[in-house]
Amino acid sequence: MSANIIDGKAIAGKIKEEAAEVALQLKEQGIMPCLAVVLVGDNSASKVYVNNKKKACEAVGIDSISYEMPEDLSEEELLKLIDTLNKDEKVHGILVQLPLPKHINETKVIMAISPNKDVDCFHPQNVGALHTGGQGFLPCTPAGIIELILRSGYSISGKRCVVIGRSNIVGKPVAMLLLRENGTVTICHSKTKDLSEVCKQADIIVVATGKRNTLTKDMVKEGAIVIDVGMNRDENGKLCGDVDYAEVSQVAGAITPVPGGVGPMTIAMLMKNCLTAVTIQKILK
Repeated sequence: MSANIIDGKAIAGKIKEEAAEVALQLKEQGIMPCLAVVLVGDNSASKVYVNNKKKACEAVGIDSISYEMPEDLSEEELLKLIDTLNKDEKVHGILVQLPLPKHINETKVIMAISPNKDVDCFHPQNVGALHTGGQGFLPCTPAGIIELILRSGYSISGKRCVVIGRSNIVGKPVAMLLLRENGTVTICHSKTKDLSEVCKQADIIVVATGKRNTLTKDMVKEGAIVIDVGMNRDENGKLCGDVDYAEVSQVAGAITPVPGGVGPMTIAMLMKNCLTAVTIQKILK
């Protein structure tokens, strides 16, 4: 048996097409959706991400403004910039690319972004809404994972779901979203006993640890859906995930590749959040 490969690129492409239609409707109403992206310093990976976000905005029809600031930008200056963007009615979404230089307090920066423009869904108000089932933004990668599963024709309702990893960016929020879809969810982490036994019970496994080969063939029951959020390099420098793809794909029912699985979904869902921001701000006017 060989697993169905869940094509994140194709699904992300479909979501971007849908977003482009919404963006066009907004423009017909005289509204130009706009995302402001702030990058501090010279982190090369961050520059690549920011560039990809710009390209996606262009493809969907969202205006993007880029603020590329020097490494030695003070925390005060960054907070002042965020305040200006919060007050600018033409800017619907604000995204500050993380990580930030060490002298800047990330929590302060996240708290400074208006919850109504927080398209990353990092602000505690939006995190709270996610946990209480409120309306608003959904975190991009976790929401993308749910879309990958549902749009590939699989149901989450009633399924046993295991999430390996408990980060605030992926692990915890994806567990909440699986719960929203009526999955029965177990969160595992570095202190979990008998991880292999827990995983073997799962119909759906989401792996987000940042460690190669976290999930191996002997941990997966036949036919399970495996979502690999990892982005690592193997001994040959080739991109790989947290899952032993070659082996696990022999027993899983469906699996996401790395690259081309979860990655493209994150930016597609960001585009969706930019358009949600327009709606939120229209309601508040």
